[in-house]
Amino acid sequence: MRIDLSYDGTAFYGWGVQKDLRSVQGEILRVFNFLTHSKVDIFVAGRTDAGVHARGQVIHVDLNQHQIDRLENPERLNRALPEDIRIHSMTVAPIGFDARFSALWRRYSYRVCDESTQMSPLERNHTLFHYKPLDIDAMNQAAQGLLGLQDFAAFCKPRDASTAMREVEYLKWHREKAACVMTVQADAFCHSMVRSIVGALIPVGDGRKPVGWPAEILAGRDRTLGPTVMPAHPLVLEEVGYPSEQDMSARQIITRSKRAQDEG
Repeated sequence: MRIDLSYDGTAFYGWGVQKDLRSVQGEILRVFNFLTHSKVDIFVAGRTDAGVHARGQVIHVDLNQHQIDRLENPERLNRALPEDIRIHSMTVAPIGFDARFSALWRRYSYRVCDESTQMSPLERNHTLFHYKPLDIDAMNQAAQGLLGLQDFAAFCKPRDASTAMREVEYLKWHREKAACVMTVQADAFCHSMVRSIVGALIPVGDGRKPVGWPAEILAGRDRTLGPTVMPAHPLVLEEVGYPSEQDMSARQIITRSKRAQDEG
């Protein structure tokens, strides 16, 4: 089953189950296990960190017909789930579908308010308040140096036996009234990568760093000299893209092979 959902990450310690800590996966598993009277496994398109939100998260779960009948529909699931998680659809997945490995891309947004008189406390859980005006054009110019397939080691929290090679397909800022919103899309993201990109571009926007600074950091591949990892609460997983049904299996094989090479 493919399940599309959203959640407000404010009160969660990330996606993955953690002992004695509230997580998105933990809440969903609790409900699924209770309703199906069995233990199920959930696989997610993108593991979000503590405080990160999702508008377009995707998971898959393997169920037999009895389990599907007990779940009935998204409405029953939503009645059992806490209000900071909502399931929008639950459908039989096409052959070869895997929420993580079949994905072509993930798209995130990051919201920053740079006009102090327009900073609403009602938005504090989803917006970064920045007390210097930001130059959108300068940030977009700097963003050009981060596009394409590159080694983002300086922008990622290091992990053993893994690579930081990622392909950023789209990276751009735009204004929505008093807010500056960054949209970034890539085949995948390593840990803290999006928030580090924001941390490299904001100093350009407020004049503290030159336009070429983010590209210089990228070229240096040194995490100790990397940008500040910005707060998690303005970050939202907006959407996950998948190929056509007939290409699901092929995409999964390609991604699994790539990840195996990366970790090998």
